[in-house]
Amino acid sequence: MKKLYYIIFFAALVAVFFVVLSNAAPSYFHPKLKPISTVQPFSFKDQDGKLITNKDVDGKVNVVSFFFTTCTSVCPRMNHNLIPVYEAFKNEPNFLMLSYTCDPQRDSVAKLKRYADSMHVDENKWLFLTGQKDSLYAMARHSYMIDDQRTGVSTETDFLHTQLVALVNKNGEVVKIYDGLKPSELEQMKGEIAGLLKD
Repeated sequence: MKKLYYIIFFAALVAVFFVVLSNAAPSYFHPKLKPISTVQPFSFKDQDGKLITNKDVDGKVNVVSFFFTTCTSVCPRMNHNLIPVYEAFKNEPNFLMLSYTCDPQRDSVAKLKRYADSMHVDENKWLFLTGQKDSLYAMARHSYMIDDQRTGVSTETDFLHTQLVALVNKNGEVVKIYDGLKPSELEQMKGEIAGLLKD
């Protein structure tokens, strides 16, 4: 009986030690993620018609994806998988989710509003963005690094369709890319978001 008491006592002591250590030195448990790229200045409209620029996301950790409202394959699955991430951090003041449309010709502000409402998310925490197609695609390919530039494809026929999700730190740097169709990767991302929020 005494032996069991000592085992429980020392197990509790070790657990407390690691909790205190993880709060005191979060970078040890969540190693610093190295920047992949820097997000370039941008200006797009959200689902409420409000102009959103890079200044609105400065100092915030962002989760970034690209989708389109008429998609019936990748996008619904990816957005469904992102809901637990949204739920975990929706009350964090320094956290935002940004979903850019790949199909601005069809995805008007009004259509994005209906889509956002159907997802039952806070319009101030998960922004659905639209704008000029070339600007949107440049963001995906050059700022967020989640799609390859297609050579020899005209602007009219070019179409971006990716399940990749970018994680952006408070300094506007992309630090990691995840597969939005793999819940295990997004679960890992939650731990890395928590680490970035402490930085």
